[in-house]
Amino acid sequence: MSASNSLARKAAAGTPDQTASGKAAAKPKKAASTAQSKLAKLGLRTDMDLVLHLPMRYEDETQVVPIRDAGFMAGAPSQVEGVVTECDVQYRPRRQLVVTIADDSGSLVLRFLNFYGSQLKQLAEGTRIRARGEVRHGFFGIEMVHPTYKPVEEGAPLPSSLTPVYPAGEGLSQAFLRKAIANAMTRVDWRDTLPATLRDSLQLQAFDASVRLLHNPPPDVDEHALMERTHPAWTRMKFDELLAQQLSLKRAQEARRSKGAAALPVVGELSTSFLAALPFQLTPAQQRVLEEIRGDLRQSFPMQRLLQGDVGSGKTVVAALAAAQAIDSGYQAALMAPTEILAEQHFRKIATWMEPLGVRVAWLTGSLRKKEKTEAQADITSGEARLVIGTHALIQEGVEFERLGLVIVDEQHRFGVGQRLALRNKGQEGNAVPHQLMMSATPIPRTLAMTYYADLEVSVIDELPPGRTPIVTRVIDQNRRDEVIARVHAAALEGRQVYWVCPLIEESEALQLQTATDTHLALSAALPDLKVGLVHGRMKPAEKQMVMDAFIRGDTHVLVATTVIEVGVDVPNASLMVIEHAERFGLSQLHQLRGRVGRGSAASVCLLLYQSPLGPVAKQRLMTMRETTDGFEIARRDLDIRGPGEFLGARQSGEAMLRFADLQTDQWLVDSAREVAQALLRTDPATVDAHLARWLGGREEFLKV
Repeated sequence: MSASNSLARKAAAGTPDQTASGKAAAKPKKAASTAQSKLAKLGLRTDMDLVLHLPMRYEDETQVVPIRDAGFMAGAPSQVEGVVTECDVQYRPRRQLVVTIADDSGSLVLRFLNFYGSQLKQLAEGTRIRARGEVRHGFFGIEMVHPTYKPVEEGAPLPSSLTPVYPAGEGLSQAFLRKAIANAMTRVDWRDTLPATLRDSLQLQAFDASVRLLHNPPPDVDEHALMERTHPAWTRMKFDELLAQQLSLKRAQEARRSKGAAALPVVGELSTSFLAALPFQLTPAQQRVLEEIRGDLRQSFPMQRLLQGDVGSGKTVVAALAAAQAIDSGYQAALMAPTEILAEQHFRKIATWMEPLGVRVAWLTGSLRKKEKTEAQADITSGEARLVIGTHALIQEGVEFERLGLVIVDEQHRFGVGQRLALRNKGQEGNAVPHQLMMSATPIPRTLAMTYYADLEVSVIDELPPGRTPIVTRVIDQNRRDEVIARVHAAALEGRQVYWVCPLIEESEALQLQTATDTHLALSAALPDLKVGLVHGRMKPAEKQMVMDAFIRGDTHVLVATTVIEVGVDVPNASLMVIEHAERFGLSQLHQLRGRVGRGSAASVCLLLYQSPLGPVAKQRLMTMRETTDGFEIARRDLDIRGPGEFLGARQSGEAMLRFADLQTDQWLVDSAREVAQALLRTDPATVDAHLARWLGGREEFLKV
């Protein structure tokens, strides 16, 4: 029997739902299987997973107040007990179940707007009910809407600890989870993974005492500390979680360093000629980052470096110079980008730099004709192509490299773990793998980088090239759309080009396409003397490129686009951008889109059109965009708004790496966990194994790429 199936059976055993009737008991396999899949969706596959499934909040069911007193506590949750005196289904103003309970002090209405037929029996007249909820004053006295309740015998004892409320998936009741967790707690090994001396030095509570308190806190516990997660029991959980994460990442880094890689030490003729041919000087930040990368490429273990830089900071030229070092050293380099527009932008720019110097640059995407694809693959396999640029097509079957020394992944957070691994494995020879450089124009705040990317070296280009004009951002109500169209017309007549970005409609790509098409027709009608183009993700690559080429040449005045232009498009003459329904976009995406203007010498403007009323999060985002163009400041605020799990996107396989620790408030714990992880890896491998087994249970793979 598998561990998870066994867990489901143990968890399900003895729960009220499954012992209530002979029928349910007769189908234990089916019940266990259903429970297993529901628990697995929450990531609960072992007893220890259940034990570490900690409450998100608590309810105080340790005392009952008289109904009359509950009336004085309106707006606050209270628990009352009384006998049902009336139970009716009413139909005005809508169908609802209305139940009246009474004790010696008064009566109270329990109102259920959604209910099942079985509740009429549960709440029949004469039944004693214990109900908990927020009391409010209604037309007919005090009431609770959708309280939690249970039938009880007179004099039934009250719980002696606060009642935990757990994160739950569909079909998993709190009663089931509480029972499953209580059962698991009788079976796990409670031995502490941290030595007593270490716990004492860090002033940490014991593991078992911390977990038991969090699942069953006594009534006199500091409830504020519990809810704010500042209680010493929470501190222990956060530290353990951060330590497991740091250990896993550092161990992944060690495993990577134990692999071989071809040293690429030559900064030769190609690199020198390339630098000399550039029509601009590298900024000091670009030079610093280039030296960091060059140092890594000289090593005989694989580089794994994240190159961060704000929109327009010049990451592409640094990546091209890294590729030149690989080529100088006798190897091939590959650059993979998430979209054809971005890949083609890189190809055009880098081929313009490289091909005059005698380097064959191959282009490989899924949209190539069969003959072109076959020719490109042959050039890659023979080594004729020294640099290969493309999309996911690079990792498909049939693409074989002669000698791949360096892999560059642009906008790395847009690729899944498996895709990045697949490209790296294309160049694996025995125990040796290619060096890997990942690029991101979404700056990652330092705290996040140190925590989630502890296995990577991080380089930052923290200045923009000279001559880039600052972008002015305005936030405008959708009602002023005609004024915005007039401004677009004036800019075009002055010789400037304009992007008009259509709203993000996540529910339907077809609807988004329709919106873009409608906007294109409306703007073409409103601006008959201008050429208005349209580009969107459903177009064939050749069509898309024709439209982009017309815009790059200046033949098109206004380009209506979906978010396909988010990254990589470089048109210096475009100095005005309109983003429609800007409240639907995330901060990172707004910043990326805005980065398409401000690339030339003309003063650039970004207009964020919004539909009122704005929610608080959307308001925060738009205000941030108006106040700053600094990508790192925007990233910091984005982290505040969204939290680390969402911020990181597809770096992991969708599993949240931190459930309990908060990088804003627990930075001191991150620093301690990092130091302890390094010491334990040096001196106590047995403790490392025990701690990782408890917290990750073998699920470390997704941390390693």
